[in-house]
Amino acid sequence: MSHQQLIDMTRNLIAHGEADTMEYADDVLRVPASAYTDPELFELEKKRIFRRLPLMVAPSCELPKPGDFKAMTICGVPLLLTRQKDGSVAAFLNMCTHRGNPVASGTGNASRFTCGYHGWTFKNDGGLIGVASPQDFGAIDKAAHCLTRFPVYENAGLIWATLDPDSKLDISDYLCGYDELLKAFGFDGWHLFSTRELTGPNWKTAYDGYLDFYHLPVLHKDTFGADFYNRANFFEFGPHQRLSTPSKYAIKVSSDDDQQLDLTELSDDDLPYEALVQGVWTIFPHISIASFYGGGLRGALISQLFPGEKVGESITTQFYVMEKEPTDEASIKAAHEQFDFLEIVVRDEDYATGKRQHDALQSGLLKEVLFGRNERGGQNFHRWIDRLTKASDDELAQIFAADQRAQAAE
Repeated sequence: MSHQQLIDMTRNLIAHGEADTMEYADDVLRVPASAYTDPELFELEKKRIFRRLPLMVAPSCELPKPGDFKAMTICGVPLLLTRQKDGSVAAFLNMCTHRGNPVASGTGNASRFTCGYHGWTFKNDGGLIGVASPQDFGAIDKAAHCLTRFPVYENAGLIWATLDPDSKLDISDYLCGYDELLKAFGFDGWHLFSTRELTGPNWKTAYDGYLDFYHLPVLHKDTFGADFYNRANFFEFGPHQRLSTPSKYAIKVSSDDDQQLDLTELSDDDLPYEALVQGVWTIFPHISIASFYGGGLRGALISQLFPGEKVGESITTQFYVMEKEPTDEASIKAAHEQFDFLEIVVRDEDYATGKRQHDALQSGLLKEVLFGRNERGGQNFHRWIDRLTKASDDELAQIFAADQRAQAAE
């Protein structure tokens, strides 16, 4: 079914490209400017969006081998991911159950973690196996003092975790079948080429840009070109969205030469990979995925966005993943050049503009911002933020269970 959905989306884009049309929202959406600048709302969003919803915390290729681990902090929550002996992934609160000191930092490979404060030791499955000077400390049930587990889910070469150990929201339900579509990228077994970290504006200001083709020929005229497309059709899967330009053409990349294909001349079975996954794929509330080619090698930029400490700040990790690890000097150089280019576009154009925008909004003199009928992605994004921020824990689970039932009935 997921492959047929990819074909249906591609045929939609082809039809609109032939007709020189796009799909529109019903009306212009008005969002209070304070949605970007209110510190109290910002703290509420961190609590009710980022600390309640499943988050894509790592591409699978960041932890390829048993024993691999990654420690990170998200909105004040220390998280530890570990690859288990059986190949599965576990997610833990990165806090020693003695006094709360983190037991790991950075990335690496380890079968156990020893707290640097008092020496308590945990296996990479979270089990407490060693209490320093047990004869002095006193009796303790080790089984009751393992690392706290978070819900975790891995599919399509991506890893999700929910930063609430008592969450009632099933991660698979939350993804609304979107993860099955993401399998089209084939990220399982890919290579993590490089990562970079960028500072950005308010997290919603930053994310608006990933959902917006309208700005491409204006803001990016010096990098993409002033004749670049500015239209997009949007495909929704709960709060998750794919946006792609309506066109009957696709570029097929080959080792010999790039070819422009007229997709109207191809059968469904002959539609190329490039056409099926083109555009930007977003995972609510903080992930953007787009395909690129460095030196003819298939790659993708996965942008992982988190709120910063203050309302006007965010942090983005860019993962450049590749289908195959480049091995010769020319392909390595080309991959670096592609990643450098993408970093410049986001840092010096998107985020620099977002920071100026946020500074201006802080004046309080603009009461609302607008999302046009051609900006459906931004409209959907802000409606889902509002809906999920206001939902109780029980309502949250019901929202996505209902979406799953509706999908199954279609």
